[in-house]
Amino acid sequence: MLDTLEIIVDTREQKNQHVLDYFRKKKVPFKIRTMKTCDYSAMVPKNPEMGITRDIYLTAGLERKNGVDELVESIKDRTRFENELIRASKNPFVLIVEDLEGYQKILKGMYRSKYNLKALLGSLKTFEVRYNFSAVFLSPSTTGNYIYHHFFYMARELLKRGFI
Repeated sequence: MLDTLEIIVDTREQKNQHVLDYFRKKKVPFKIRTMKTCDYSAMVPKNPEMGITRDIYLTAGLERKNGVDELVESIKDRTRFENELIRASKNPFVLIVEDLEGYQKILKGMYRSKYNLKALLGSLKTFEVRYNFSAVFLSPSTTGNYIYHHFFYMARELLKRGFI
């Protein structure tokens, strides 16, 4: 059943060719669809032979930011970003920031914006607690792997518990 897991990619997701290339290289099924929240999610497609009578969508998502500068700009646009977080927080989600050294860059103020680093860190950590998510700092070369395995093991655990 887990072999049929499909990743859903939001149609508005940009600069993600490296993620799609990973999926293609590893033969990870994916579909590009419009989603209301987040950039990525997953589903187990209908398969009557396996007893799955309808598509089963995981109620979880991943939001991806293309580096610390994009994250900072999002946080600066506080109302829009917070509205995005409010919508996403209805289900479990993770915020991926594609910059392995991103957290260190935040601590050192190494980003284009003049946004105060203490205010930036405070906002990020407050949002994580308020909207129940975690920010994960990754190299772009590992993002596709992270997305796939995040949903694969989530689906596996849900299957073990009988939720799927």
